[in-house]
Amino acid sequence: MAKIPGNNSGRGQRDLRVKVKTARGRKLSSTLWLERQLNDPYVKRAQADGYRGRAAYKILELDDKFRFLVPGARVVDLGCAPGGWCQVAVKRINALGTRQGKKIGTILGVDLQEVESIPGAEIHVLDFMEDDADAKVKAWLDGPADVVMSDMAAASSGHKQTDHLRIIALCEAAAYFAFDVLTPGGTFVAKVLAGGAEGELQALLKQKFTKVMNMKPPASRSNSSEKFVVATGFRG
Repeated sequence: MAKIPGNNSGRGQRDLRVKVKTARGRKLSSTLWLERQLNDPYVKRAQADGYRGRAAYKILELDDKFRFLVPGARVVDLGCAPGGWCQVAVKRINALGTRQGKKIGTILGVDLQEVESIPGAEIHVLDFMEDDADAKVKAWLDGPADVVMSDMAAASSGHKQTDHLRIIALCEAAAYFAFDVLTPGGTFVAKVLAGGAEGELQALLKQKFTKVMNMKPPASRSNSSEKFVVATGFRG
């Protein structure tokens, strides 16, 4: 189970917050981002645990609740860079076969860019919206997937409503891809942004899956509008 990072300081110790001064030529927004990163307990925990980013704890917390990354599962991670979700999946589906007596799973990561290799994961450069992307993925998996997951987000435009519509469109594209590659009973997990346009996506998923749930994991920053939809029991 994922542990929520916290302040482990003992009596008499102070929890020191790192403050960053704005350097010449650096925007205030960049300084604030850097300060947030340096003081984020999930960033620090990711460094200590060897994960490539704090987002790893989002999928850990989602799986702790919904239990879709099981030993032996065949998993597709869309937009997998930098690889934190793949790292989590490798352990939980037993991709390396280190858990004796458990089935060995497969984690397939795809992204538009090259991603540094991850032991136990198979990673490909692929645009999942290409016409034959589903056929390629099923060939690499040697069959359909049990789980399709996505932490993708469209590039920010700085306009909240535009960004909301973009990520919903990306999530819908990921959902249609999942419809093509999932086995009956499979699971779809994806990031969305709350903002009013996700109703059609929810309705679509309810047609295709027996259960559709929404969750904002603790690792998701409180000031972020992101949440995750978890759809289980693909009808096929």
